Amino acid sequence: QAQLVESGGGAVQPGGSLRLSCVTSGTMLVINAMGWYRQAPGKERELVARIDNGGDTKYTDSVKGRFTISRDNAQNTVYLQMNSLKPEDTAVYYCNAESADGLGPFDYWGQGTQVTVSS
Repeated sequence: QAQLVESGGGAVQPGGSLRLSCVTSGTMLVINAMGWYRQAPGKERELVARIDNGGDTKYTDSVKGRFTISRDNAQNTVYLQMNSLKPEDTAVYYCNAESADGLGPFDYWGQGTQVTVSS
């Protein structure tokens, strides 16, 4: 069974850093892009960062200049380096992989990892 497994979440003070990792396991269809989403309490899940097979990246405005997404294509592993963390970055962070089959596009999701930024 295909899975995305996240790690690296935790609690950190404002201004601190964390590095999230997401590894794939099991048999997956071709992955076209990988990324990170987050969901804070009472809010909708939002895209944080995305990287496609060509290495092109996309960030939500609030994390530009602070977060960096990277990917090991051979290992289908994606990382999110988060620096200068702010309390508003507190959320559950989910790893995402975009794929497609004969019926159309679909997503793989990880189980989520909690990031808490607080003094």
